[in-house]
Amino acid sequence: MEMSSKTSLFKWQLHADGKRVEPGEVVLPGERLSWGRTTGIGFQHVVAMFGATFLVPLLTGFPPNTTLFFTAIGTVLFFLITAGRIPSYLGSSFALIAPILAVSSTLGPQYALGGIVATGAVLAAVGVVVHFAGARWIDAVMPPVVTGAIVALIGFNLAPAAWNWVKEAGLTATITIASIILITVLFRGILGRLSILFGVLIGYVAAVVQGEVNFEAVSEAAWFGLPEFHAPAFDPSVLGLFIPVVFVLVAENVGHVKSVAAMTGENLDDMTGRALFADGISTMLAGAGGGSGTTTYAENIGVMAATRVYSSAAYLIAAGAAFALSLMPKFGALIATVPAGVLGGAATVLYGMIGLLGVRIWVQNRVDFSNPVNLNTAAVALIVGIANFTWAPGGMVFEGIALGSGSAIVIYHVMRGISKARGTHLEAATPASAPSGSELESKAYRGRHRKAPEVVAVGVGDGLDGSFPVDDISHMWDGSPEADGGGTADPS
Repeated sequence: MEMSSKTSLFKWQLHADGKRVEPGEVVLPGERLSWGRTTGIGFQHVVAMFGATFLVPLLTGFPPNTTLFFTAIGTVLFFLITAGRIPSYLGSSFALIAPILAVSSTLGPQYALGGIVATGAVLAAVGVVVHFAGARWIDAVMPPVVTGAIVALIGFNLAPAAWNWVKEAGLTATITIASIILITVLFRGILGRLSILFGVLIGYVAAVVQGEVNFEAVSEAAWFGLPEFHAPAFDPSVLGLFIPVVFVLVAENVGHVKSVAAMTGENLDDMTGRALFADGISTMLAGAGGGSGTTTYAENIGVMAATRVYSSAAYLIAAGAAFALSLMPKFGALIATVPAGVLGGAATVLYGMIGLLGVRIWVQNRVDFSNPVNLNTAAVALIVGIANFTWAPGGMVFEGIALGSGSAIVIYHVMRGISKARGTHLEAATPASAPSGSELESKAYRGRHRKAPEVVAVGVGDGLDGSFPVDDISHMWDGSPEADGGGTADPS
């Protein structure tokens, strides 16, 4: 198994007979099925990434074909830099939507491209550091409570943008949302996983029926041609909006590497730095040419989990198919006709999903919110991000995502340091942080349990004098509902 995972580039070992995957087995990154089956799986990956990848340029106003072009290039680069050991499609990153919209509306889209380039450069630098120094420092700087807060606030920060689109065509938006929701639960397998894509298609048909779609640009577009390329422009003032996105891209890439490693049984820790570097270079190239930044796609992990095929060969086929589509201007023009109502419906679901991905990080890592360090870290960061706090010192602009991300990191580490020194990290700060339920079963709280003191009944025992009859409190210890059970106050 180890040998098959480290096959030379472009020389994949045939898995078994190339026709089937036996129960309990997986097709490793260095393996493949028959070329016909591998090609089919490659097209599945194109379909899986399609909806999300195209929604990003539609939401940001970037040319769809250009974005698709750079996702194809980025996927090939990722394959080469990681030596084919990490199967992944680099699709458009949703984490960049908020800063792109903010900068495009003020300075112009060229400066948003410059911000994307800067984001990629920082991510690539992080990848170099991780490659040589290891990834443990990432977990130290960004523990789950911080990472979850940053991911959550990015999604929730975008809520007003979704509402602006919905207001333009409420009925179409409602149809789109309902379609996505229903398809998710009506269909199994790949159809259910592609609920957003099919929901958008249904919403699009509804928009066409209502006369909300203009096909003039489609008829004028050529069948074949290069995508539109645009040069970036740079302004230091945008860095405060873009650089915090690096935290999200790091979390996405590290999570992807860990997921693939868990599903294939291979140790890919040595590839983490390469994955970050590859995504950083891909994002830089995209920004330099007019495309949106890239990231590893969870949608494609879903396809791999369903098929049990982790062959990197399938991703090269997917990249080739995406590249071919990017050279069809008419196809891109058709994508660009998606109206505001459909975008608003899809954005409502997607932006909410992004926010809840942060919550999922908290749940999966069992973040303890009875600890006021965690509680305050998340609370302040979310409000700063959702309300879009803004700070503009010396021409630099820091908005909700940047300020929320920064506050999450600073608050966590400052509070954690002080609480450790003072021994206050288990003290409940507010009713919201008071431990309850299964939290009380943790080692920290279990060690505090003491034997209940013996209670002596005084007077008539009606409780009015501050005392309680023994019979009336026995059920508090033994869990019985009766007050007259004649039990003792001693739970032992």
